Amino acid sequence: MKKPNVIIIMTDDQGYADLSCMGSNDFATPHIDSLAAGGARFTCMYSNSPVCSPSRAALLTGRYPANAGVRSILAGHRRASGLMPDTPTIASALKKQGYDTACIGKWHLGLAQNCRPLSNGFDYFYGFMAGCIDYYSHIFYWGGPHNPLHDLWENDLETYENGRYFTELISEKAVGYIREKSKGDKPFLLYLGYNAPHYPMHAPKKYMDRFAHLPWDRQVMAAMISAVDDGIGEINAELARLGIDDDTIIYYQSDNGPSRESRNWLDGTPDPYYGGSAGIFKGHKFSLFEGGIRVPGIIRYPAKIAPGQVIDIPVASMDIFPTVLKAAGGDPVGYELDGADIMPALCGGSEQVHDMLFWEMGPQTAVRHGDYKLVQNGQLYEGDFSDGEIAPVFLANLAEDPSEKTNLAETMPELAQKLNAEATKWREQIEREWNAKFAERYTLT
Repeated sequence: MKKPNVIIIMTDDQGYADLSCMGSNDFATPHIDSLAAGGARFTCMYSNSPVCSPSRAALLTGRYPANAGVRSILAGHRRASGLMPDTPTIASALKKQGYDTACIGKWHLGLAQNCRPLSNGFDYFYGFMAGCIDYYSHIFYWGGPHNPLHDLWENDLETYENGRYFTELISEKAVGYIREKSKGDKPFLLYLGYNAPHYPMHAPKKYMDRFAHLPWDRQVMAAMISAVDDGIGEINAELARLGIDDDTIIYYQSDNGPSRESRNWLDGTPDPYYGGSAGIFKGHKFSLFEGGIRVPGIIRYPAKIAPGQVIDIPVASMDIFPTVLKAAGGDPVGYELDGADIMPALCGGSEQVHDMLFWEMGPQTAVRHGDYKLVQNGQLYEGDFSDGEIAPVFLANLAEDPSEKTNLAETMPELAQKLNAEATKWREQIEREWNAKFAERYTLT
């Protein structure tokens, strides 16, 4: 069977409910919706972290973030450490399978020379390496009050496109890359990291005008995602024009839930959406409740995955590495992975992928087992959807209570004790491994 081309698309701070195919009634995302219609839409896709650097590390390495060496949001200065070449990525793995590889868009996995995309399996890089940039000047303003940095690169050289809207710019670069690689005889991997809809809240007038009826916070969020949607439409059209859409895997997800950081609105009074929406779920970026880690997820591969599927089983972004690698003819057994191949579940096979899934963020730890999820030291920043203070141990039946409103820890003490022990055991192991392998790397960053 022909090796598939692979396009992995990750948006930034996009809430679970912020696609029309995920239930939004005020957004319009027809091109992303077409991906879902042509393949499988996940209702229970999890990011492996509620913040961006660790979630990206998990996606690219197939490991829990700490096992990839990235546990928190990384700094944006030029010496910042991050993902190291001794941790294989899907790019380095697919290069061994004969693939050309490119990273276009947001990196945010380290700016030190050996942490950059070209040191981690990518043949080509175009984009930025810190956490966010101004969409027009491409300046990273958050390195300190007196330390703004221009942050747009082609490979290891700075490049300048002042005035170009970043979302449109990288969509254009992605289409150009696909067109160029289609002329060769090698399959390609394109990792496309959109900065949208992460702050600063910038969108051209043509996108804002599409949603002029919405309140400003919601309008600009819809506009930014609409620009992404247009870019994906251009990618879809180019794949079809080249006749390679059937043999191309496209995977789409957000890195974490929506942000409530104050930079997401300008008038000082956030509306109920806070710009982005997690729908019925409690929590947001930084939180291990569902709104922080359950994200929109879509995969299309016409040669193998039947269209129109809705997949309800819990899966995670770390599963993409083994899934794609195996589809490309590689053997995941040769790698240290925490993720699992989900292709059987997408092709009518076994539905069970993980017995347990785990997360950690600062003092928080969480575990999901079947329909039940337990959160230790759960936090909700900049607002609170709960009825009062959150208990140190919060157990919910997600099948009956997806909004995590009712704490079952006292009414189901045996299950709470079991899952609490599992979460504690996993976290202790993570801490030991981290201290042994990675902690020293970050002492000076």
